[in-house]
Amino acid sequence: MFDIKEELKKLPDKPGVYLMHDALDSVIYVGKAKILKNRVRQYFQTSRNVSPKIEKMISQIVRFEYIITDSEVEALILESNLIKEYTPKYNTMLRDDKTYPFIKATVGEMYPRLYLVRSTDTLKNTSKTKYYGPYTSVTSAKDMLRIAQKIYKIRTCSKVLPRDIGQSRACLNYHIKECLAPCQGLISAEDYRKNFDAAVKFIEGDREYCLSILTEKMQEASENMEFEEAAIYRDTIESIKKAMVDQKISEFANVNRDIIACAGEGSEAVVQVFFVREGKLIGRDNFHMDRVDPKDKPEIIQSFIKQFYSGTPVIPAELMIECEIADHEAIEEWLSSKRNATVKLLVPVKGKKEKMVELAAKNAKLVLDADRERFKRTEERTFGAMKEICEWLGLPELHRVESYDISHTSGFQSVGSMVVFQDGLPKKNDYRKFKMMNEQGNDDYASMEEILTRRFTHGLKDQEENRNKNITMDTGFAHFPDLIMMDGGKGQVNVCLEVLKKLNIDIPVCGLVKDDKHRTRGIYFNNKELPINTHSEGFWLITRIQDEVHRFAIEYHRSLRSKVQVKSSLDEIEGVGPKRRRALLKYFEGIERLKGADVEEIMNVPSMDKKTAENVYKYFHKQA
Repeated sequence: MFDIKEELKKLPDKPGVYLMHDALDSVIYVGKAKILKNRVRQYFQTSRNVSPKIEKMISQIVRFEYIITDSEVEALILESNLIKEYTPKYNTMLRDDKTYPFIKATVGEMYPRLYLVRSTDTLKNTSKTKYYGPYTSVTSAKDMLRIAQKIYKIRTCSKVLPRDIGQSRACLNYHIKECLAPCQGLISAEDYRKNFDAAVKFIEGDREYCLSILTEKMQEASENMEFEEAAIYRDTIESIKKAMVDQKISEFANVNRDIIACAGEGSEAVVQVFFVREGKLIGRDNFHMDRVDPKDKPEIIQSFIKQFYSGTPVIPAELMIECEIADHEAIEEWLSSKRNATVKLLVPVKGKKEKMVELAAKNAKLVLDADRERFKRTEERTFGAMKEICEWLGLPELHRVESYDISHTSGFQSVGSMVVFQDGLPKKNDYRKFKMMNEQGNDDYASMEEILTRRFTHGLKDQEENRNKNITMDTGFAHFPDLIMMDGGKGQVNVCLEVLKKLNIDIPVCGLVKDDKHRTRGIYFNNKELPINTHSEGFWLITRIQDEVHRFAIEYHRSLRSKVQVKSSLDEIEGVGPKRRRALLKYFEGIERLKGADVEEIMNVPSMDKKTAENVYKYFHKQA
């Protein structure tokens, strides 16, 4: 038995990480402490002053454990890793799992290259490699790389030079004058390095020299009446100028920094980051945080920094943040160790820097407001629509709706489909397909009866198994709907009600009544037609359910039909399965040569025995 009071006495006065467990032994919170004894005891003091979220968390703690570390920085790293592993429900979590493109420069090679990579934990600047980014737009990163490679003729191959010089022919880029063919030894390492250094300066933000070269080439092409080539240069110049205009928002000297601010409401927050590289704003992005206290901005920003920068390869020299955070010094030390250079956390209070942080906060608020509006619209289309249908039918509540449809070709190969909508959204894991066990021809009612009988008979068995195993949550077939929506009127509804009656199941069933143009005009429920507002969210949800169940049935029927159409005549021969069929067609390169083969020749096919070879021979000669 875990005695919290006794265990609190054993806490060491060392740095480390603590994990809080609930009654199910799940990790509900992970934290780090400079002194474990002081930090963990604070949670259990009667005079504690904590947020309602933490108060609720404390009430669920049954036991805790801790891990001692050598330093506060080690504790911070371990805390970050454990949060990723356990995703505790009371930790503020970074919801986005974004990776950004970076341009990698292999500066340690004799003939270095430039190419795109994605951020991973293993990437970092060294004496042999440099990374530029992050680029929040993949398109802009590719454009930047393409221009640098084309203008400065940087190689794009992965050959190991100088080892592979002359080992193969020059590639297409050399012939279209976009590479100087270092793989053929046509340019010295020194001259190539000059081009490469100029390309790197271009990526770092020096665009003027590149623009002058492009302008000269455009004018030269125009004078030579090569207008298509001149137009390409013109478009490239325009894209570079656009990039330069986009970056003028930042007026900082040649410095790399990220500007971080946030806005929160309810249990969610948005963190906005401006990425400034070499004094220019190269991009911005927003990140969503879950399980937050919107009043506690320091905690939101601190959690973001720890989770985001644990997985990004490029760490700037400065982080400008909106407010002071608790682990300021430890985070600076941790980021500096990752960067192999000093990293500073700054909280600007005046001037241009403060205005940039304020701008980031305003952008975060705009994103949060837009998300709230989007959520409101989504709620109207889902929960609101279900509520409308619920009111039309006079039902107490409505969460899960199932709908069914039949598809066949003149009564041949009848199939059925079942789709599920949960709280207004499709729940595709619960979709089911039905292939008719008994062909019912054109009798859709009989086919529907078979589908419904199989679905709910199976569901009753699953429910019985769950009860025997003491499983309280119903999933799949065991989960019965709050409403069955038949894509038809009185006839379809009566078929469904008859099946439910036989199985002693009580579920409301409605049908969709069509007009002369096959458009839904009302709902058939309890032996009468109910009018519906055809301009409401409820009506549009019904339409989405109809479209989805039709699509699912037709796609299944089409897939079965296509399998029949591609069926080989060899499948009719006894002893020939898929493997031997493929072997025969491969050996004889088609049916025609196989038809003229004798038994001995057929026996030469791998995996073929004498009896099957005779069956193949007899099949074609009997047909002849």
